[in-house]
Amino acid sequence: MATPTLFLICATTAIGCGLVSGVFLTFSDFLMRSLKQSKTSAGIEVMQIINVEVWKSVFMFLLWGFVALLAGLGTYAYVTLTGPAQPYILTGSISYIIGVLGISYLFNIPMNDKLATLDFTSNQAAEYWRNTYLPRWTFWNYIRAIASGFTATCFLLASIQLA
Repeated sequence: MATPTLFLICATTAIGCGLVSGVFLTFSDFLMRSLKQSKTSAGIEVMQIINVEVWKSVFMFLLWGFVALLAGLGTYAYVTLTGPAQPYILTGSISYIIGVLGISYLFNIPMNDKLATLDFTSNQAAEYWRNTYLPRWTFWNYIRAIASGFTATCFLLASIQLA
């Protein structure tokens, strides 16, 4: 059953997932290109710092908070909800959990962890940065941007159905 509370949660989720998507897009679209154009050791060092500092940010609250929220919303929609908003909530929840959480833990976080172990001035770090980290991390980050943007769209459409 649609309620004003469910509408508010879905609308807020649409906005929040849009913000998450924007951060991912920022990184893939121009931040990573900028780091690539800087001195290799500088790009590596800055990314190592970012990968530490990001865990202390509001972004992390949004990123992982939506995982919990969407797991709950998806379960609620599957078990309880009927009507035209249900498929949007289910699809959006699955998109975020697989496309953001799954991709993060399978690809981006392991690459960040490996980068963290390397001396940013070493040849090994430079080779990993150029040949693996930059192209693969950026690719998977684009996928996370698309998945979270798609989730935002699904929850916008769910909100419209609930209005």
